Amino acid sequence: MRAMIPAIAAVLFAAPLAAKDSPDLEMWRLDCGKIEMPDASSFSDAHLYDGESREFVVGCYLVRNGGRYLLWDAGLSSDLAGKTVVLEGGTLSMERSIVDQLGDLGLRPDQINFVGVSHYHFDHAAQLTEFPGSTLVIGAGDWAAVTSTSEPNALMDPRHFAPWLGEDAGNVTVVPHDHDVFGDGSVLFKAMPGHTPGHASLLVRLPDMGDVLLTGDLYHFEEQIANRGVPSFNTSRADTLASFERFNAMAKSLDATVIIQHDPRHLDRLPAFPESEK
Repeated sequence: MRAMIPAIAAVLFAAPLAAKDSPDLEMWRLDCGKIEMPDASSFSDAHLYDGESREFVVGCYLVRNGGRYLLWDAGLSSDLAGKTVVLEGGTLSMERSIVDQLGDLGLRPDQINFVGVSHYHFDHAAQLTEFPGSTLVIGAGDWAAVTSTSEPNALMDPRHFAPWLGEDAGNVTVVPHDHDVFGDGSVLFKAMPGHTPGHASLLVRLPDMGDVLLTGDLYHFEEQIANRGVPSFNTSRADTLASFERFNAMAKSLDATVIIQHDPRHLDRLPAFPESEK
């Protein structure tokens, strides 16, 4: 016991220094497209949104930690830049690619150290191939799904992950639960399975704004928080409900700002690009 006392004291007295030397963090929201759907019935397996039309924004996020960068989610395909495409189930559009927006900040794709995806769906992964030199951070359940097939489906296209597959594959961090992206506690990949097997949300601990929770697709719009709407295309209803509980408890205990990435009503929770939040 006596030998433990100096070690405990060192931790206690180091705490104020650690707080003073907190990481230099900055975060931007990038516009990665828009999806308009005439019928949102598939977003509840209990018929909560039958016949409702919904407009979804597609948000991607850039986090700077000192001189290192994380891109969180990679949006719709850059082939859509400047276009509007009408499909049977809705309309897709996008003004500018991620690479184009990064140029406004004086950044090149090869300066992005990490690309993290909340999950493998096409509207969160389609521009990943623009960052072949970055380390991919992905949930273990999602990586298992990506690597188990070469055939695209309506929601997932393994070709979006091509730089990290095959003989010349890039670096991949496969996360079975939670993960500290920069290794200093500032940006945490939080496992929230259910929407997909390895779905995750992101906790960003900004020095001025405080804790920010990016939902991924745990929630698509505010109403799902109140009425616990579970999309019919989620891979596990039970896991989704458990992730709802974990996320909500985390948001409450941290008094975090929650940003539902697809809800246009949450756009003003971060400054309009190219402004940032610290």
